[in-house]
Amino acid sequence: MENNTQYTPEGLGHVSGQIPRAFWGASSQQILTSACLLIPVYLALASLLRFRRAQWLHRKYNYPTRESFSRMTDDDAFEIQKVLIQLEFPFFYLKSLQFALFRTYGIPSIAKVLINTAQFSRPETSLKRYADTGALVQEFVGHAPSSRRACTSIARTRWIHSGYRASGKILEDDMLYTLGLFAVQPVRFVERYEWRSLSDLERCAIGTFWKSMGDSLNISYDALPSGKSGFRDGLQWLEEIMAWSDEYEARCMAPDIANHKIAEQTIAVLLYMVPQQLQYLGMRFVSFMMDDRLRKAMLYDPPPAFDASVFSFLLSARRFAMRYLALPRPYFLRYTTHTDELDKNDRVFSTNWDAAPYYVKPTFRNRWGPVAWLTWVLGRPLPGDDGSKYYPQGYYTPDVGPKYFEGKGRRDMEDTMKELEATRRGQCPFL
Repeated sequence: MENNTQYTPEGLGHVSGQIPRAFWGASSQQILTSACLLIPVYLALASLLRFRRAQWLHRKYNYPTRESFSRMTDDDAFEIQKVLIQLEFPFFYLKSLQFALFRTYGIPSIAKVLINTAQFSRPETSLKRYADTGALVQEFVGHAPSSRRACTSIARTRWIHSGYRASGKILEDDMLYTLGLFAVQPVRFVERYEWRSLSDLERCAIGTFWKSMGDSLNISYDALPSGKSGFRDGLQWLEEIMAWSDEYEARCMAPDIANHKIAEQTIAVLLYMVPQQLQYLGMRFVSFMMDDRLRKAMLYDPPPAFDASVFSFLLSARRFAMRYLALPRPYFLRYTTHTDELDKNDRVFSTNWDAAPYYVKPTFRNRWGPVAWLTWVLGRPLPGDDGSKYYPQGYYTPDVGPKYFEGKGRRDMEDTMKELEATRRGQCPFL
């Protein structure tokens, strides 16, 4: 039977109009089906992989019992802590170290010393003081305990503080308190804000590392219960300095205008990259991150209840997302703040900046990349701007510190380096 169907242009148009609708309908259904299958697979994968690095740490470092903690070496403690900083909790671990310094300014005896030096009480010096502190800390936190870079930064830190300690301007209890916060604050920040808790192994590593650091900085532990008799392990040291720090704050953290002056300049540094229109929100968030004792000591009001609720929700949402939705950070994306290798002049460069671009090399990326554009939009200087003001040639660790200290202290530092070469060898600090 002859087919008399007419294939007119209009008919073709009608048919061709149906094909895409059918095609896209099938594709949407396939996409939906695939998503329904892939999302549970991804969530299961995230859940499976999220704790693998923690399990790997416990397998690699053979400290299976509390008794074994007493033989943990400084080298092992450093490696475990480095994993926490660079891979497991990079954001809040580094923020906790910044906040550790910030918290010391709630002690009037510490704040008044800084007021007298003018290094953190004036805008023209506070940004460099912030960069210098970060440089010294990252040198001995980011490099093996017996390495020359770590020992050089320790020697420089000891020399900068030596005159103040000898004259009694810096109290020995304030030195112990400051050291303790570098161990205490990361533990507390991780517990409050991160996606998992620290294990006893990790807490012991933090205590072991900072106990050894205190030994190298000649900080006395006599104020601690086991200071004279000796500590069992890094976990005991951490627990004792945590309790002592809380008691010290109860005695010595008090409201004082000096605290407020230092806090004002420090907060300005912390909010350096926040647009002017959002500075008030940044200030409220900083206040939210303080506890009542610190807030009162620094003469700040608590944030409005609504803002506090929003901040709390956002932090909880981040913790949930990191725990259940995020894959572990791969090693090639580990978080670093400074170059791993010295250049030909023995200088180090900062690899990013969250305040003034001190010690940042003016490369194409650093002057034209996304962070550079944000910096430019905010009207802030870029790496390489203003000649040598921001030290675009990097920092030389024996010169780090206030400008009037540059080129000074070489002989004393050499003596300290010889001492550290003999004593700081990555061994167990409890044997």
